[in-house]
Amino acid sequence: MTTHPTAEVPDPLFADAEAEARWRARFTAPRVSLPGWADDAPDRSLYLSNSSGVWEIYAWDRASDTHRKVTDRPNGTSHGALSPDGAAIWWFADTDGDEFGTWVSEPFEPGDGPKPAVEGVRAGYPAGLEIGHEVVAVGTSTDDGTTVYVARGGGPAEVIYAHENDGGVSALSKDETLVVLSHSEHGDNRHAALRVVTPSGEKVTEKWDGPGKGLDAIAFSPVRGDNRLLVGHERRGKEELLIWDVAADTETEVVIDLPGEISADWYPDARSLLVLHTFRARNTLHRYDLATGVLSALDTPHGTVGGANVRPDGAVEYSWSSGGQPGVVRVLDGDGDERVLLEPPGHKAPPSVDLTDVFVGDVHALVARPASAPDGPLPTVFHLHGGPHSADEDRFSAYRAVWLDAGFAVVHVNYRGSTGYGSKWRDAIEGRPGLTELEDVAAVHEWAVGSGFADPAKCVVNGASWGGYLSLLALGTQPERWAAGVAGVPVADYLAAYEDEMEPLRAFDRALFGGSPEEVPDRYRECSPLTYVDAVRAPVLVLAGENDPRCPIRQIDNYLERLAARGAAYEVYRYDAGHGSLVVAETIRQTAAEVAFVQRVL
Repeated sequence: MTTHPTAEVPDPLFADAEAEARWRARFTAPRVSLPGWADDAPDRSLYLSNSSGVWEIYAWDRASDTHRKVTDRPNGTSHGALSPDGAAIWWFADTDGDEFGTWVSEPFEPGDGPKPAVEGVRAGYPAGLEIGHEVVAVGTSTDDGTTVYVARGGGPAEVIYAHENDGGVSALSKDETLVVLSHSEHGDNRHAALRVVTPSGEKVTEKWDGPGKGLDAIAFSPVRGDNRLLVGHERRGKEELLIWDVAADTETEVVIDLPGEISADWYPDARSLLVLHTFRARNTLHRYDLATGVLSALDTPHGTVGGANVRPDGAVEYSWSSGGQPGVVRVLDGDGDERVLLEPPGHKAPPSVDLTDVFVGDVHALVARPASAPDGPLPTVFHLHGGPHSADEDRFSAYRAVWLDAGFAVVHVNYRGSTGYGSKWRDAIEGRPGLTELEDVAAVHEWAVGSGFADPAKCVVNGASWGGYLSLLALGTQPERWAAGVAGVPVADYLAAYEDEMEPLRAFDRALFGGSPEEVPDRYRECSPLTYVDAVRAPVLVLAGENDPRCPIRQIDNYLERLAARGAAYEVYRYDAGHGSLVVAETIRQTAAEVAFVQRVL
């Protein structure tokens, strides 16, 4: 194995003390996620926070306004849930960020430590969890496929579903008589079907909209005995809603006249829906009355709503940020008063620069320039989001802000494959992933250079996960465009990645490519960065997690060996975690290494 050149981590990153303090303060500022709560004990809540320097699970007793850090693990914890009575906290225990493990539980009140939550559930990747009073449904994924377990009355788990294709647990009715499974027995886990079964696994009914049209079981009605299921569908080429009366096996489409796409959840009385509307990388919240069809906008600031919930008293709690303003958890009371709900102690993140919209043909991009930048072209970072089924939105990013502080303009491209722009846009990459997205990136690059926004000699391609994959692919297929590249936890050698990655991602790849590497080998090779490694001209920094189950380390090493063999300019940053880090100090080190690398090679 070659010893690869290691990326330097500068300390400090900026010579100016004020700039150095500002960028670090954005990363270290304590943050919190939107809290959830126990159905029958809504004063008992759970949220994630980085207050300790590592993202961990916190319990919040609203009645006494006391907060407790529940988990304390070197690489952090990201999955947690509450039992409906609020007595138990469940969290997913993996090893060093590898995402493979089991659910454990411990009391909400401080006391006994964690123990296995359900006897008889084998370790795996999480594939859904629903906790009832008497029924618990747990989904796991392994190389053998999907397994769904059900435990009743606190007893051991029994397998009620097993299939080689990807799937999982999606919903449990409030009377605990119905379990909804999401499955891809038809071979396409990007467009799932739904099956309703009893807790013993007996099939009740099924719903599938056919090839290319997925269904998402959002939640059963919160009213016990009302077994209507709120479902997301895409029958008209975008994300919309329907209500499925499972007992009668009838459905009612919820037709809401808004551009863009919508998702929703129930109000506590099940008479209305809280609608989250996404359009052009921003969100608005609405209340939709199911009886009258009246849609009422809720008063939220311009920007991005990360999530929203309705309290039993009708108050709406939501997380929010914008490109220029750091995130905060707010509450909109029933009488219209709006305030900050949850703010951790400690310093606040300094603000950054607002994002501006750019449209290049059908491609939507978000761009920003440093506040003090002179007129004229600037060194520009094209930051490509992961997913690919995700999108860059008008939300705060400490990561974007540090590049702006370093004097770079930033461009986010919502290429084909991104969500929020309709099913056709999202699915346009099928059969030719990577290369299709880069056509859109090239179009935005041409706009940026042609309009005088970007310096053509100092354009940087950058991303993590799918964005890291696209960055390596861009360096090899568009070498004339890029002066440097940064690829975090990328797919670098697609054939080797497929062999080593977690099974749900293999299923995703089969759906995206139209088959496995054995079935369509030429397609995988055509879309693999390794195929074009000899054409890479720009210096590249690759960041890799030793325990990453999504973009495994061996296939990255294959790519690095090829760079080394031809004497290319490259550096490597390896860290002991999985697909990203939940440790704030580690994130800061990686960010400093990235910015310093690009500054040095430019």
